[in-house]
Amino acid sequence: MTITQLKYVLAVAEYQNFTKAAKNVFVTQPTLSMQIQKLEDELDIQIFDRTKKPIQLTEVGKKLVVQARNIVNESNRMQDVVDQQKGFIGGEFTLGIIPTIMPTLLPMFLNTYIKKFPKVKLKIVELPTESIIQDILDGHLDAAIAATPLNNINIKERVLYYEPFVGYVPPNNKLANHEKLSPADLDINEMLLLEDGHCFRDSVLNICKTQKTYDEERFKLASGSFETMIKLANEGLGMTLLPYLNSLDIKETDKQNLRSFEDPSPAREVSLIYHKSELKIQIINSLKDTITSIIKGAIAFQNVQIISPLGK
Repeated sequence: MTITQLKYVLAVAEYQNFTKAAKNVFVTQPTLSMQIQKLEDELDIQIFDRTKKPIQLTEVGKKLVVQARNIVNESNRMQDVVDQQKGFIGGEFTLGIIPTIMPTLLPMFLNTYIKKFPKVKLKIVELPTESIIQDILDGHLDAAIAATPLNNINIKERVLYYEPFVGYVPPNNKLANHEKLSPADLDINEMLLLEDGHCFRDSVLNICKTQKTYDEERFKLASGSFETMIKLANEGLGMTLLPYLNSLDIKETDKQNLRSFEDPSPAREVSLIYHKSELKIQIINSLKDTITSIIKGAIAFQNVQIISPLGK
């Protein structure tokens, strides 16, 4: 039994196809198939049911995959131990960021980080929270930046900052004369929302659900961007909520429509998240230190109420 064989098993278990798995581990399909067959012969078991399409794990195969993932993670940790002992911060690192954080946070820290840690080969991907969680568990992401808490026992969360919500209220809206908002003011049936799949949408719904009933059928108008929602609000189609950092980037003529919340302001908790195995922890620490040192100058809010990013 070899680590390479176990990595091949994990690839086939994920892609449920020998050809796709071989492509993703950079070997030929016959080589991958041969190595898995050798492992099955050595253990005298059948890991995969090849008669099914897509390929399925057998019952014993499911148990083996759990152990294989642990073994592969621990083998990767050996290089981590060496790197930490040497004080080396470098190598390939894949970071996921959710769409409602990427446009505002990334420009704030990326240039500083790559100059400070030039040996880190950083790959950044934009993904929704659900995909981020799965990719961390599958080992495709080393870490991610997302709204928390996520309540997953296999993922660690380290808070980077708390980002208050800000109301965008056009002049024709009934809340336009309010200097500050409270959750009780919000009418969910007049709220413009991000489309399904964004955790920020779920956070907004979680604020409003505690105050008023809402009509799911009403939400036919949803967008994938805050910029579009601002434009729709300006056309008299409702109001919306923005993360604080997004509110800094809107046009000067629109800033008069921004309304903050009374204390404690509803806010989202933004964290650096990663697998509990803590692989590449030295790079994770360097990211956290860089981001927190920069973000302190942009967000100084303390009196906030954290809103869950999870749908109910």
